[in-house]
Amino acid sequence: MSISKVWVIDDDQAIRWVLERAFQKAQIPVTTFESAVTAIHELETDTPTAILTDVRMPGMDGFEFLDRIKLDHPELPIIIMTAHSDLQSAVGAYQKGAFEYLPKPFDVEDAVEITKRACLAANEEVVTDKPEEAAEELPNIIGESPAMQEVFRAIGRLSNSNVTVLINGASGTGKELVSRALHDNSPRADGPFIALNMAAIPRELLESELFGHEKGSFTGAQAQRKGRFEQANGGTLFLDEIGDMPADLQTRLLRVLSDGNFYRVGGHQSIKADVRIIAATHQNLEARVRNGDFREDLFHRLNVIRIVLPTLRERKEDIPALLQHFMNASAKELETETKKVSSEVIEYLSALAWPGNIRQLENVCRWLTVMASSKEIRMQDLPAEMLKDEMSVADVASWQALLSEWADRELSKGNESILDRALPEFEAIMIKAAMRKTSGKRQEAAKLLGWGRNTLTRKIQELGMFQS
Repeated sequence: MSISKVWVIDDDQAIRWVLERAFQKAQIPVTTFESAVTAIHELETDTPTAILTDVRMPGMDGFEFLDRIKLDHPELPIIIMTAHSDLQSAVGAYQKGAFEYLPKPFDVEDAVEITKRACLAANEEVVTDKPEEAAEELPNIIGESPAMQEVFRAIGRLSNSNVTVLINGASGTGKELVSRALHDNSPRADGPFIALNMAAIPRELLESELFGHEKGSFTGAQAQRKGRFEQANGGTLFLDEIGDMPADLQTRLLRVLSDGNFYRVGGHQSIKADVRIIAATHQNLEARVRNGDFREDLFHRLNVIRIVLPTLRERKEDIPALLQHFMNASAKELETETKKVSSEVIEYLSALAWPGNIRQLENVCRWLTVMASSKEIRMQDLPAEMLKDEMSVADVASWQALLSEWADRELSKGNESILDRALPEFEAIMIKAAMRKTSGKRQEAAKLLGWGRNTLTRKIQELGMFQS
């Protein structure tokens, strides 16, 4: 293996200094550049093993630099760094051929590890896929929190893939929005996107909704009807609340996922469907498998890649931006002027528990747009129920009581080994809180938890956290 050398391009002197010291400590030769133009000129006489580049820089930006490099050096791994992290930049980075996408602020040790992987890939002559054009329009998914950056990176990594995805998240966290982003940034983007909510369709109609029916196959079937699988042929079928699928339909779905063939209700002709499945649920499917409510083989078919969506409480730093977005959207929908939200209200709303997640926040913004009398939203303009105890910040002192209630409820159901289930979830909650507090800096998060950094890293790996 040849000796690796790294280039760092960033107009921020502090970033260059920190990364330079980190690579020197790791005994990796490093050269820093203040601009992409300077690095382009240097490439005429020298070639690094890997490059880390910022996006927003004077003159040539990081994406333009990436395009230029991929023309003459398609095998050179480029790591994109940016403090302006959103879904479009994440997807754009991967589709343009970036090796990795690194939102700021990042853990310096993580940056070094990612760069080492990039160097290893380059020395092993691992060539990235040919970059594709980024989608012209992306779903409006907002979030700069560490938890949402993981979601953006997952969507970006999957942008050239047809792989099955399972989305986990509480009601109102935006599962359909993410599924739509996965479709719109996939090779099937020109095909149909068909969504079906398992919990919203009566049980006796679900089979017909999924697979269609022939004329006369049951009372009321007055004509042949194509099901969602046929409608989604060549595209994506989004199965929301998959945990509510009846057992008999789970068997049929497994068969379709296995060979791609199915029959309409009352039909005798096998139909072939080329469909990508994205499933979503707010339920714990592993627990439903253990309880015999969900087929284990179907779970493994669906759980190829898993994306976990954070609740609004887990991404409170995104609430001000979401407020602005939904106030603008509500004003446009109702054809009225956008009302300003006072800093006092923003601070108050950012501290609420939001059990209904983003959907609840969106509805509140719509209510305020209609009902608030002034152009600036103040505390007295908020709905009365939002000022009551049930909508206020979760009572920290009562967590023990809530845990006790949960334990009693689980034991009353006859469930066993509840500590084996509760302890990992408790640790995951504490880790997420510490990572949010430190903006993803593991060294600082470990200190807040009273652990060493190696312990935190091991726990994250054991719990399968922050992985796409």
